[in-house]
Amino acid sequence: MNYLAGFIFTSALALLSMFISGLDIVKSTVNFSPLIIAIIIGIIVGNSVKIPEVLKPGITFSLKKILRVAIIFLGFRLTFQNIIDVGLEGLIVDTFMLISSFVITVFVSQRFFGLDSQMSYMIASGSSICGASAVLATSPIVKGQMHQAAMAVATVTIFGTIAMFLYPAVYKAGLLPGLDDTTYGIYTGATVHEVAQVVAAGFAVSDEAGNTATIVKLTRVMMLAPLLLFLSFYFAKKHSTHGVNLREIPIPWFVFGFIGMVGVNSMSVFPKDVVNLINQVDTFLLTVSMAALGIETSIDKMKKAGMKPIYSALVVFVYLFVVGYIVTILVHKLFS
Repeated sequence: MNYLAGFIFTSALALLSMFISGLDIVKSTVNFSPLIIAIIIGIIVGNSVKIPEVLKPGITFSLKKILRVAIIFLGFRLTFQNIIDVGLEGLIVDTFMLISSFVITVFVSQRFFGLDSQMSYMIASGSSICGASAVLATSPIVKGQMHQAAMAVATVTIFGTIAMFLYPAVYKAGLLPGLDDTTYGIYTGATVHEVAQVVAAGFAVSDEAGNTATIVKLTRVMMLAPLLLFLSFYFAKKHSTHGVNLREIPIPWFVFGFIGMVGVNSMSVFPKDVVNLINQVDTFLLTVSMAALGIETSIDKMKKAGMKPIYSALVVFVYLFVVGYIVTILVHKLFS
């Protein structure tokens, strides 16, 4: 019960964030998801007032335990049928862009900007998969600190928001020759950071573009599971001095829960109304975790990180925008 007070506190911040994100003025301007608003509010609260000791166990509980539950139920946002629907063309673009952007981000972050492995892997997962949720899921596996996770989320927010407005503007201006609404949807879904940003950038063009972009993006989200498993094995091997013992590998078991929920959703076990309710509750739980992350984030430590994470994220943003377009065109021609 010592978790209750802190959980109520983070839940209140989450509800406030969801209310703010639903305001017309927010939707028509920045269109930030409640997750992003929650981390901003959390940072403000955590750095402006002294958090009472009675709240701290619940805040930690919200950040660690609630997060894992939320990631498990993230599986109700897609089905195995979604992967079939995007076809081999969408899957190839998705897979290539995810792997290549992840590897390039880690390389550039460490080699050119001198970032540590924790920061580089979190920026890479956020940029290549599904934004803030991926950063949060990756953080405990790479043993990232709160200010590092917050900085990684900040990079996703900055460049994902730019992409949300840039993609439809450039497409409508005719500066992306060779793309129709469907291929634009594939391009957007495979390269824009957050799910909400993909939805906004897709439907800003047409329903066809929006639906395709969403499915391609959700297919990327599903790839979070194998990535987390890979990172668990990789880091266990990297830090081992006597060989890797399978029992010593910190396998993120919640990933299997995520895959299981995708399977359950694929079999249509629950009616659509129930699934929608589950997704709403899941968004709330993710927002609770984000509020907790914000509270635990030190602005002073973020300042010490400087602009290097931003520069690194800028490089991968340009890569996603330019190379993603080229790959989408080439793959489309291959299947034409």
